[in-house]
Amino acid sequence: MLSFENVGLRYGVGPETLRDLTFQIAPRSFQFLTGPSGAGKTTLMRLIIMALKPTRGLINIFGRDAATLETDEIADARRRIGVVFQDFRLLDHLTVYENVALPLRVLGREEASYRSEVIELLKWVGLGERKHSLPTVLSGGEKQRASIARALISQPKLLLADEPTGNVDPTLARRILRLFVELHKSGTAVVIATHDLSLMDQYEAARRLVLADGRLHIFE
Repeated sequence: MLSFENVGLRYGVGPETLRDLTFQIAPRSFQFLTGPSGAGKTTLMRLIIMALKPTRGLINIFGRDAATLETDEIADARRRIGVVFQDFRLLDHLTVYENVALPLRVLGREEASYRSEVIELLKWVGLGERKHSLPTVLSGGEKQRASIARALISQPKLLLADEPTGNVDPTLARRILRLFVELHKSGTAVVIATHDLSLMDQYEAARRLVLADGRLHIFE
């Protein structure tokens, strides 16, 4: 699904921020991406979604060399990747239902073709009674679950989540992790960037990718 081969990233003329990254994310796999603050977890995720280009090395995504993709091909590849942002990035003037449905609207689908999908997904993340609410009245945990639903509505092959439990209490963090595990078991590859060791300890079947000093260490 995705592979990095000797990838390095340098900003300007300074030292490499990330160097010699070589790893694979297999279909239907689950991994935690961790490391100290400033280690480059978010930067690595931006490389995966092609928001950044590496200084050197090869990134292969869905069987294609990312460096060879045209603009429309990059957009198509991104549609197969769901992203849960740490700051939610919900649109305050849209309801929860409208926020979650937005990726499908952008694709040009008629509401009649996706309404039931959105409603069922909102029920799955525990927001069935909040579909008409605006983000401004939601709790942090509800915003996070709405962000997760929006990332999932397009049925991505790969889901990236950047500190998805950083703004919620431990009980809700466990619930959110269970959502990701269920998604993984249904066939989606999952990468969760987190510094929460207690969260990772709750799913020991996951592989751990540890960033430190610009390098990646893998623990199966």
